[in-house]
Amino acid sequence: MKSSLRAVLVVVGLSSSLVLAQDAAPPPAKAPVKVPAADAVRDTWTFFREGQGQGLVLVDAKLCTEVAKDGPNKFECTAEVGPEGVKANATVMLWQAYLVPQGDSIEDLMVQVKQGNVVRETKDVKVKGDSWRTRQWTGVRLSKPGEWTVVVVRGDQVLKEVKVKVVP
Repeated sequence: MKSSLRAVLVVVGLSSSLVLAQDAAPPPAKAPVKVPAADAVRDTWTFFREGQGQGLVLVDAKLCTEVAKDGPNKFECTAEVGPEGVKANATVMLWQAYLVPQGDSIEDLMVQVKQGNVVRETKDVKVKGDSWRTRQWTGVRLSKPGEWTVVVVRGDQVLKEVKVKVVP
């Protein structure tokens, strides 16, 4: 009696799991991405392998309120600052993605935080060519309401400017 009851419970448990699995929505389809030209891929490979001493490429930079620490989006910006901006005294991250030649170390990058034309903070940034895609995020504090700009600079060259509105 106990074994037949156990068998019925196992069958019921399995069939309810199958029903739940069938009711689960399929994962959303990914949008197609642009396939790069063979020459672009070859140039990227060559720069990574042989471009030591020639600098870096800043591929992307954006202001984020969250960067994933683990999981499938590890080290990715998971919450970008929107057009509405952020509140005063907020700390946000300038998330950056670079292509740095293999084995190179770039130590003359800076992130400047400006309110209007006034530089309020400067932070040094160092990146290494350890992989195809070097990601870095730099925390910055936006202390007062107004128009702010976060700037990535190498020497006297501005690599990227990101504007953000800070509200009371």
